[in-house]
Amino acid sequence: MEIKGKVGVVTGGSSGIGRATAQRLAKEGAAIVVADLDEAGGAETVKRIKTAGSRAVFVKADVTRIEDARRMLDTAVSEFGRLDILHNNAGIGVGAPGFPEAPPERWRLVIEIDLQAVILGTGLAAPLMQANGGGAIVNTASMAGLYPHRQDVVYGAAKGGVVNFTHSLAFWEAERKIRVNCVCPGIVDTPMVHKGLEAATKLGFLARAWIPAKMIQPEEIADAVVSLVRDDSLFGCALEIRPSGRQIVDPRRAPGSLR
Repeated sequence: MEIKGKVGVVTGGSSGIGRATAQRLAKEGAAIVVADLDEAGGAETVKRIKTAGSRAVFVKADVTRIEDARRMLDTAVSEFGRLDILHNNAGIGVGAPGFPEAPPERWRLVIEIDLQAVILGTGLAAPLMQANGGGAIVNTASMAGLYPHRQDVVYGAAKGGVVNFTHSLAFWEAERKIRVNCVCPGIVDTPMVHKGLEAATKLGFLARAWIPAKMIQPEEIADAVVSLVRDDSLFGCALEIRPSGRQIVDPRRAPGSLR
C-alpha cells in the first residue's frame, strides 16, 4: 500500500508505540486519527504531527466501548474522507502482584483492552475500509503471544489471542482486500513498561531480573508497522521483533478439512 494520501487510526496513540507509529505514518503522508483516553498525551501527539506539517486529530476513546470505537473510526471518514489503515495498539498488563493475586477485575480489563478491543476495532473498521477498496490493519501483539510468558500469564493469553485472531483473518485479503497482520515485540522502552517496573519494585518483586540490557525502542516498532502496511504480499502474519532483528511468523496450516 502506498501510504501517502491515506488515512489511519492509531489507538493508544498518546505515548510509546502508538505515538511513534502515528508520527511515522504521518511522516509517510497519511492523515491520522489519534485515539486514547489520555487527552493530554493525545493532544501532544497531534501537536507533534501538525508541527511536522502533517494532518491529525485527537479522539478521546475507550477502545472497549462500541460507541467510542465506532466514533473514532467514523472520525477518520468525517475529518479526512476515508479509512485505510488501523493500528489496534492500545494495551495494558495485569502488573504486580500478578495472577491470581491481582483482582479478577484487572484480569478482565486486560482481556477487554488487549484482545476484545482488537476484535471490535477490526470488525467495525472492515466496512469502512471496503468502501474504498480495502485497507491494512496491524494489531499490536507481543512475543508473549508467541511463547509462554510466566511474568504475566493473562497478558500472554490476550496477546496469544491477538496472534491467532490475526492468523485466522488471512482470508480477508482475498475476500475483502483487507490485509490483517500483527507485530510481536519483545520488551519495548515505553512509559507503560517503566510504570509497571516501578510498581513491581515497590511491592518487592524482582521485575528487573527479566528486563534485557537493551530494550526495543518504540520507533523500531513503528518502522515494523509501516513495513506491514506497505507490503501487499503480507497478510495473516505475525512479525516477531527482537533487539537482534525481525522474523515473520506465518500462520500454521490446520490439518485435514479445516484448511
